[in-house]
Amino acid sequence: MTIKLEERLAATLARLILDPAAPPARHIAVGAASPIPAAACWLVKKQGHPVRLSLLHKRTGNPFSEGSRELFDLTGQGRIDLFFLGGGQIDGQANLNLVGTGEWPGKSVRFPGSFGSAYMYFMTPRTILFREEHSARVLVQKVDNISAPGVSEPGVFRRGTAQALVTGKCVFAFHPDRARFSLASIHPGETVDSIRAATGFDFDVADDVPQTPDPTEAELALLRGPICDEMLETYPEFCARVFDRKLAA
Repeated sequence: MTIKLEERLAATLARLILDPAAPPARHIAVGAASPIPAAACWLVKKQGHPVRLSLLHKRTGNPFSEGSRELFDLTGQGRIDLFFLGGGQIDGQANLNLVGTGEWPGKSVRFPGSFGSAYMYFMTPRTILFREEHSARVLVQKVDNISAPGVSEPGVFRRGTAQALVTGKCVFAFHPDRARFSLASIHPGETVDSIRAATGFDFDVADDVPQTPDPTEAELALLRGPICDEMLETYPEFCARVFDRKLAA
């Protein structure tokens, strides 16, 4: 059975969402350009878990009539439990750079912009970092510009920090008490050495790091069927590439 990387990542993110050691994710928000996190959230939902999804990307039935302003309002009230963030650069302290590389304001390479990333990072109890590309240009020792800090100094109010970082090669767990990642699992075909070679920051490694589990047949059936149905309108290219499904003419 062939498992595509996107399917593996969606199933991996779903398991992190349901992690019993983490605070419950009753209300999850997903940004506008996040098909794999969106698929993970739908997987949790379609498995029967009582979770509310607020999907900014959804073209029909979007719960936010005024867009991100309502998302920020809900988050400030403590009514969003989990959010996903990525970055043009992510460093070993879970700092995110969505501004650009080089001197401020990113004179070498410009990224899309930080928008509400810092606010969501501070005000959401759980954040899962996600970046499919795993390379030393993305996962750096220190970001050039901090648009959203991974940890804060004592006395600075924030509800939560990163729970994990999921990439195309592995899963890192984040430890805010020491502002450091540890290797939680390795995707098939990778090794600790290959991950170290592709990572610009140092991280902790246990004596025995497990392999990231394959999606189950039930998970794949949901992803390729009902979940693809939910995503076809908004992510037609993703569904065509990953699930070989296209919108009816």
